[in-house]
Amino acid sequence: MHPALQAVLTIVIGVGGCVGYFWGANQILDKLIFPARGAHIARNISRANMVRPWLFLFPALFALGLYLAYPVVATLWLSLTDRDQGGAFVGLANYRQMMGEPKFWEAMRNNMLWLIVVPAASTGFGLLAAQLTDRIRWGNLAKSLVFMPMAISFVGASVIWKLVYDFRPEGQDQIGVLNAIWVALGGDPQTWLTITPWNNFLLMVVLIWIQTGFAMVILSAALRGIPEETVEAAIVDGANPFQIFFRIKVPQIMPTIVVVWTTITLVVLKVFDIVLAMTNGQWETQVLANYMYDKMFRAFDWGVGSAAAMVIMILVLPILIWNVLNARKEMR
Repeated sequence: MHPALQAVLTIVIGVGGCVGYFWGANQILDKLIFPARGAHIARNISRANMVRPWLFLFPALFALGLYLAYPVVATLWLSLTDRDQGGAFVGLANYRQMMGEPKFWEAMRNNMLWLIVVPAASTGFGLLAAQLTDRIRWGNLAKSLVFMPMAISFVGASVIWKLVYDFRPEGQDQIGVLNAIWVALGGDPQTWLTITPWNNFLLMVVLIWIQTGFAMVILSAALRGIPEETVEAAIVDGANPFQIFFRIKVPQIMPTIVVVWTTITLVVLKVFDIVLAMTNGQWETQVLANYMYDKMFRAFDWGVGSAAAMVIMILVLPILIWNVLNARKEMR
């Protein structure tokens, strides 16, 4: 089937299915379950109106349950069973095995390092870019260039930066930008991605490069929302640009900074593509998501792999809940 025809059919079937579901659900509710006739018309209409929103929500709730809730429950169960024993319940044995492996603690240590460096650097550079491009004539062009990496997939960005770190033996032309600069300064070419612990920081650069654009856009909008009166009053009082920025602007946009920070933190906890594409977790660059992938889809140890997935979820959950509660508080 031609892709264009397939796309049209998908849209028609999808939209038609939604319309058909809502029309049919209303018909069944109003004519069969709570008919608006007889001695209880008012009560039936009231009950139908109470049920109707749940009919509209059911497809979304069903999809969320199928694609979010069920995988969590299934993963939790797999983490408590042993596939080699026919799915027998083994309790916390997989967690104990996982915690006894040096690779797991290497992944935990690296994830903590990513959590410290990447959100701070991305938010800091984003805030700096937002401030510097706020009032200049070509600010929109500069913002577009900074934001552009957000349009690149993590794997695509990894390929780009792998070329930046590329190594050629001494005496050959260095096509990697970093080695070309290093050799021009008189150094010997280095296999950067194998040098521990600096290779972890070189991997972090890729995610910082991507996430800085996101932070810049959000923080730029927050900076533009600062009342001009507060800035003008600070200028009249003799405040210099640094004092205006750090004592007037930053405190007023601190909630937005925290939201950006925590959002990037969630991305960092799930980082996988960059490590897989650039080092595959070798040379002490393992992270939790990559460790989980190795266990589940290479070693086929579903129990330990599921246990690692549960650890990632436990780390993500508090930040996610905090973000939701904070968003609700701001909406009141």
